[in-house]
This record gives sequence, C-alpha cells and structure tokens, in this order.
Amino acid sequence: MKKGKLMLCLAVMAAITLSATLLTFAAQQPPETITIKPSIWKKLTMPPVTFSHKKHVTEDKIACNQCHMVYKDGKNVWKEGDPVEKCDKCHNEPTTQQEYKLTPEQKKLNLKLAFHNLCLSCHRKVKAKNPTANAPIVCNGCHKPVAAK
Repeated sequence: MKKGKLMLCLAVMAAITLSATLLTFAAQQPPETITIKPSIWKKLTMPPVTFSHKKHVTEDKIACNQCHMVYKDGKNVWKEGDPVEKCDKCHNEPTTQQEYKLTPEQKKLNLKLAFHNLCLSCHRKVKAKNPTANAPIVCNGCHKPVAAK
C-alpha cells in the first residue's frame, strides 16, 4: 500500500514538472511570423511588413538581442527570456516623411528610422557577404503590396 502511494506521488510530481517545463518552453517560443503594423500610425504610407521569426532565427541564426532591446547605460541588456516590448514603447516619434527635419533626439526616437536602421543595416551586411542572399534592401522587398481581392 505504501509503495503504491509513493509511486502515485512520484508520478504526479513528474507530471507536474513535465507540464511546467512544456508550458515554459511554449511561452518562450515566438510566433513563426508577425505583422509589423505599429499603432502609433493611424494610416500607413506603405504596406505592413510580415516578419518571419523562423527564418531570421532558425535559418539565418540571428540572435534575439540583435532585434530585441532594453538599453541601460548605453548598452543593450535584453536577454532571452526577458519580456518583449513593442518597438514603439520607446521609439514613439511617429514622423514618416521628411525625417531630415527632425532634431537628433527626435531621430533617435523615430520609429520608422529605428526599423529602417536596424533592418537595412543588417540586410546590407548580409548582401555585402553574399550578393545573392534574400535580404531585401528596397522598400517593396519587405513592404509587400497586398493583393487585391
């Protein structure tokens, strides 16, 4: 009788541990794709960008902290497992045209410039190493027009 209770307790503990591990693993997995369509822009000047986590992380081997950031003392301290914030939490300057008129501080906080500086600088590095790589450097390479219905 005691051996049966012990086995039952061990089985329950194993099931709880396995469930917690699977839930933690599932919670840390990003969606395969996301659509980048920030809410600070009521109307978009270009189609939204569909971003593939799977391609960038699995195929291209890009570390998460190359895109996800939390800056302290001028350094990105974000690490895997930390909460992921939307870019417009910090980059909340909404100008999408004539960015050259912005002050240096506005440029730093400008969402469009933040996206373009991050993505294009990476894509250009990839293209420099491999000119045939699928790393778009023109607008419609990432901003795909939506097919008419």
